[in-house]
Order: sequence, then C-alpha cells, then structure tokens
Amino acid sequence: MRLSRYFLPVLKETPAEAQIVSHRLMLRAGMIKQSSAGIYSWLPLGYRVLQRIEQIVHEEQQRAGHIPMLMPTLQPADLWRESGRYDAYGPEMLRIRDRQDRDMLYGPTNEEMITDIVRSNISSYKDLPLTLYHIQWKFRDEMRPRFGVMRGREFLMKDGYNFDLTKEDALHAYNRHLVSYLRTYERMGLQAIPMRADSGPIGGEDTHEFLVLAETGESEVFYDSAVTDLTFGDREIDYDSVEQCQSILKEFTSRYARTDETHDEAVFAEIPEERRRTARGIEVGQIFYFGTKYSEPMGATVQGPDGKPVPLHMGSHGIGVSRLLGAIIEANHDDKGIIWPEGVTPFHVGLVDLKPGDATTGSACEGIYAELAKASLSVLYDDTKERPGAKFATMDLIGLPWRITVGPRGLANGKVELTSRRTGESVEMSPEGAIRRLREVYAAHR
Repeated sequence: MRLSRYFLPVLKETPAEAQIVSHRLMLRAGMIKQSSAGIYSWLPLGYRVLQRIEQIVHEEQQRAGHIPMLMPTLQPADLWRESGRYDAYGPEMLRIRDRQDRDMLYGPTNEEMITDIVRSNISSYKDLPLTLYHIQWKFRDEMRPRFGVMRGREFLMKDGYNFDLTKEDALHAYNRHLVSYLRTYERMGLQAIPMRADSGPIGGEDTHEFLVLAETGESEVFYDSAVTDLTFGDREIDYDSVEQCQSILKEFTSRYARTDETHDEAVFAEIPEERRRTARGIEVGQIFYFGTKYSEPMGATVQGPDGKPVPLHMGSHGIGVSRLLGAIIEANHDDKGIIWPEGVTPFHVGLVDLKPGDATTGSACEGIYAELAKASLSVLYDDTKERPGAKFATMDLIGLPWRITVGPRGLANGKVELTSRRTGESVEMSPEGAIRRLREVYAAHR
C-alpha cells in the first residue's frame, strides 16, 4: 500500500479526552474515531489490526475443533425470559421494541440464542460433543465508557459455546478452551495469565479470566511470580486428549493467580514472600463452565444412551477481540508510539523513500516493494514528499515492527537500512539481504 494513496489521519497532538496510553496512541495513529461515547469507527489502520487478531482467533479455534458460525446482533427478549436473565441482567442491556411492539435487545452475549439453535437441531447424545462459536459485535451500555476500546459500549467479541452429555465431557471442553486461548494470546505477543475469577451474570462455578499485566488495568490481581515464567511455546497438542489438556490446565493454574473478587489472603500468604505480587491487569478473555443453567429452563435435552432425556452440560468462552488492540498497545509501546508484535502488525514492514522523485531511490523502492509482495509480506510504502524526520516519526508512531529506509547515500554503496522498531537497531545491508531477513522473521510467525 502506497502511503500517498492511503487514508492515515495521524495527529500530532494528544487528544484531551484520552486518559490511557492505548487510547492516546490509537487516536494519534489514525486507527479509530469516536462516533459517540464508547462507540468508535475503525479507520483503515485499526481495522487491519482488528482483522489480524480475528484471523488468529479463527485459526486457533478451528485448530481446537470448534465450528464457526454467525448469530445476529439483535435478539428476541422472549429467549432471555426463558432463561430468567432478561430482568436480572441490568441496565447494561440495551432493550428496544420493533415496529410490531415486540421486545428485542442488542445482544451483550449469546447463551440463550445458541441454546435455542441447538435444542432445535440436536436430539441425541450421538450428536455430541459440539462446540460452536462466532465473532460478532456486542453492546453493553456502560454507565461510564472510557479508555477507548478498553471499555467501550460497542465491542467485537469471540464467544463460543460447548454442548456435552456429561459434566466430565464439558470440563474437557473447558480445558480445551484454556489451551487454545494460551496459544492464541502468545501468537499475538501477549502473556495472558489465567486467573480464578468471578462468573458474574453468566453464572457457573468454574471460571478463569485471562489477564495481561499492565499499570492501566482495571482489575487488581494477586499472583505467584512463578506464573509469569510459564510459556506455551510451539508445543503440539492433541485437543481430543483429556490427559494432555488437563495437564496443561494444571500447569498454568496450579500456582496462585486470582482477581480481587476471588482473592484469598490466607492462601496468598502461604506463597513465599519474595514471590508474592500485587498488580493491575487487563481482562482479555474468560471461560466458563455452567452446567445446565440454561439447558434446563430452556428445555435443551438430548436422548441419552438409556433412551431418557438428559439436559445438556454447557460452557461459554469469550475473547475480547477489539479490546485486545488496547491491551497489546498497553503492553507494547514507548515514548515514540506503538510497537506491534509481528503476529498482529497492520503491515509487515514500512518502506521509506528518503528522496521521492529521484529516479535511483524510486527504482530501488519499486523493486523492494515488488519483491516483498512476492514474499507475501504487506508493505506500507511511504512515497510522500514529507521531510525524512516526519516520515520516521509517523513510522515510529504507527509501530510497524520493521522499516526499510532507502536513500541516495546508501544506494551508492548498494545498501539500504533495516531497522527494528522494538530494539531501535539499524543495520545496513543489500536490498536482497533485507528482504531475506524479513522473510525469515515472518516465517516464524505463520
């Protein structure tokens, strides 16, 4: 993509309404624009990152055997009356009426709707286990929306739902989701710690939140520092293996890590003092097992092996797709701007022509641009007539992991400059060498 033809409305000044780093940088980098309180338009750069995150979520969900679908944003209130949540959910739910005077709501979550779909189509235990998920916009009418996409009213969320015959089967689905989430977050360059949490209005006894440690986090968290040494890495998992999934759950949840709602000071005190930590965390996902909370009142049963009806055991599992952008920026930035991890960057590399209009630099940039495209690497090519300092400032602000700088002086020696945004290190090398290096880097993130 040539910057001269791209829509990138960067701001030089920090907007007064932005209180935290991610909100400031997303506005300054031209990623979002507020439409109304807690509701944003996603501009091209922000939308590209949103799509990258969405793609990773899809890939890891389907790797775990979960089936994608799409449910509507508007739901009939009658389904929520069946489950008993319509009146209990609270003012965060946006309730509306259509022209036929029917009660509707803008879905904050989809337990009732997915239960209705499954009860209408699944009748035998032979059709189980089943896990369906979708990525869809949600709405919760927060009283004080703030912090940009971190606590908005409209947000993009992946929510998945498992249906199983027994509690044991459903707990395996729970463990399977925990494993898939660990993979998902690490691919995005994040360490998201599973912490024992409160189930809130969704219900259920078994639930973990995934939190990214950050000073701007809304949740107070308490944890054993040993948990931060754990990484999932590139290990291969058989998601059908109960033993493997249970082993990973035990590995990542046996050390103390809890949000303030479930914190137990007596248990925390048993951890060696040098490993006790208190911090702030950003919630980026949550998994629940809630048994028959929805299937029993809504009549979602299957014929069991003995021919008798059995209520389905269920769980739900969410990832805050749009919220993740804010969390990634909070964890990856400096005083110059964003530093995107390679897995979620909007463009793989920035290409800067220091002397636009010059035949030599122009020809070299066009050649590099074409070769990177052949290597399936996306490029933001700054072919504008801005001065070099402004070009570098923009590239630093939007945070692409790598930059290739092409200037007359370097080309005279057959060299371009390859710069790492994260380390700031610059190396002069041939154009072919820079392209080869980038191919190697991104091969590890596919």
